[in-house]
Amino acid sequence: MSFKDIKGQPKAIKILESYLESGKVPGAFLFCGQEGVGKYSTAISFAKTLNCLESRFDACGACPSCVKISKKEHPDVHEICAQDSDDIKIDQIRELKRSINLRAYEGKKKVFILNDAHRLNPESSNALLKVLEEPPRDSLIILVTSKPQLLFKTIISRCQTIRFYPLNRDYLQDVLVKDYAVSCEQAHYLAYSCEGRLGSALKSKENDILFFKNRVIDGFLFSKDPRAIDELASQDRNEISRQINILSGWFRDISLAKIGIPDSEWINADRKIDIQRLMNQYSHMDVAQIFNSLVKSLSYLESNINTRLLLSNLRMEIWKE
Repeated sequence: MSFKDIKGQPKAIKILESYLESGKVPGAFLFCGQEGVGKYSTAISFAKTLNCLESRFDACGACPSCVKISKKEHPDVHEICAQDSDDIKIDQIRELKRSINLRAYEGKKKVFILNDAHRLNPESSNALLKVLEEPPRDSLIILVTSKPQLLFKTIISRCQTIRFYPLNRDYLQDVLVKDYAVSCEQAHYLAYSCEGRLGSALKSKENDILFFKNRVIDGFLFSKDPRAIDELASQDRNEISRQINILSGWFRDISLAKIGIPDSEWINADRKIDIQRLMNQYSHMDVAQIFNSLVKSLSYLESNINTRLLLSNLRMEIWKE
C-alpha cells in the first residue's frame, strides 16, 4: 500500500507529502481520527515511503524495503501495540528507547508505530515522554489513535498532529463498488452503517453484513417464533448492542419514510417494500417512544440485567401485527 491507495484522506496525505518535499520530517506524529478511516494504513505507507529504494515521494510497493515492511519483516520498522485487553507496557517503551538509539540496520529511517496509542498506561506514557523530548534524527515515532483525549497533553504537544476524517458517504459507496467489487445494495448499507469508515466497511463486508442485518430484522420484527429472542439473548452484550443498533437504523428509516424522505437516504434501502408496508402502522409518537426504548436498552446492557427479559419487553413494545 502507498499514498495513492489511501482513500478519502487528501488533506492528511498532502501534509505528509509537504514534509517529504521539504526534507524536514519531524521526529513524531500523532495520527488521530475514528476507527477505520485509514490512520494505520497511512502510517505504514509513510514508513514505506521514507525507506523506499525507488521513489522519494511515494512508496513503489515493490522494492525489497517496501515488501519487507508489508510483511512486517523490516528490521528498522517496528509496530508497538497492546496485547489483547492489556495496556502498552513500560517494557515495550523501554525497548523502543533502546532500539531508537541504535543505528538503522538497513533502512534510511527507523520508524516506530504505536497503534492504539491511547492504551499507553501512566508509566509507559512517562517513559515515552522522555523519548519524545529528543528523538534521534534518523528516527520517526507515529502515534495512531482514535481517542487522543486519553493521551497525556504533554505527549500530544510533542507531536505533529494530523487528523483523519470519515469519508463522504457517496464516495465510500463508490469506492466499495468500484475498488472492492461490493454489490450496490451492500455498498449502500455499508456506507451508511459504517459512518464513512472504509476499514470498518471492509471488515463488515467480509462477514456478509447485509445478510446478518436482515436476519436480525426478520428475527426480531417479523418472526413470531419465540426462539428468535432466545437466540439473540444468548449472545454477549456487545453483540446484542450491535443488533439493537441495527434495529435503531430500521426505525430511523420508518421515521424518514413517514415524512417523505426518498429511499436513497434510507439505511435499509434494500428493504424498501417492507418499510413502505409497515410505516403507516407506526405513528410519529410510536417511533419516538421506540427510539427512547432502544436507547434505554443500550444503557441497561451496561448493568447486570437479564438480557432475555430486556429483549422480550423491547419486542413487545415495538411489535406490530
